[in-house]
Amino acid sequence: MIFMHLVVLAVVQGVTEFLPISSSGHLILVPALTDWPDQGRMIDVAVHVGSLSAVMVYCWRPLGRMALGLVTALRGRGSAGLRLLLQTVLATLPVVAAGFVVARFGGDLLRGVEVVAWATLGFGILLWLVDRSAMTVRQIDHIGYRGALFIGLAQVLALIPGTSRAGITMTAGRILGMERAAAAEFSLLMAIPAILGAGALEGYDLARAGNWALTADALIAAGLAFVSALVAVVVMMAWLRRASFMPFAVYRLLLGGGLLVWIYWP
Repeated sequence: MIFMHLVVLAVVQGVTEFLPISSSGHLILVPALTDWPDQGRMIDVAVHVGSLSAVMVYCWRPLGRMALGLVTALRGRGSAGLRLLLQTVLATLPVVAAGFVVARFGGDLLRGVEVVAWATLGFGILLWLVDRSAMTVRQIDHIGYRGALFIGLAQVLALIPGTSRAGITMTAGRILGMERAAAAEFSLLMAIPAILGAGALEGYDLARAGNWALTADALIAAGLAFVSALVAVVVMMAWLRRASFMPFAVYRLLLGGGLLVWIYWP
């Protein structure tokens, strides 16, 4: 791959992965709008892993509490950190099961611009409606295991490109009445096992294939995605502590509507 292609993919992934605007949808749009060849799932996962490293750096405090909670559990004691760990695991199980089915029976069938356009528009409207009408009173500790499972079931919809994993999980959190920053933080934590699992599988395939040129491309893309993702997460969290999801919803409406015009205009 040419270097500029890698740069564009990495920046697009890093900026969009944890914002509620769909990274997978934007990655599909890159080859569609530039006439570059589709980068394929391997590079997609590489930039996802780079952005995952950024969120692990940003979320080091809750991750530390979860690790400490696991240690205390081994000693027979419960804790808030252990509860958060179990909530995150529970919220991850539905997408793991659904992702296995999709990967086995046609994981590339939905990689189309038309699917991205409708999902971007439809779930953008849903985010806007929920965010303006839901209560804003609950933190992560308040949603319980049923709430975590509800958000996890919503995450399954993110297997449709354009839905946005971050967007649909934050929307589900807002349905439960979570504060915006709290919904975003739980969405970030949920991203870790989901992306880590996909990255591990694709990384194994990469090593087994022995394609070192592709390995170099993947490492470069992952590093660039790390930097752009860390900046995007910091800015988003600062925004959501004092404002709403409106700018993200408006962006989705404009992008989805523009894509539909581009697709269907004679």
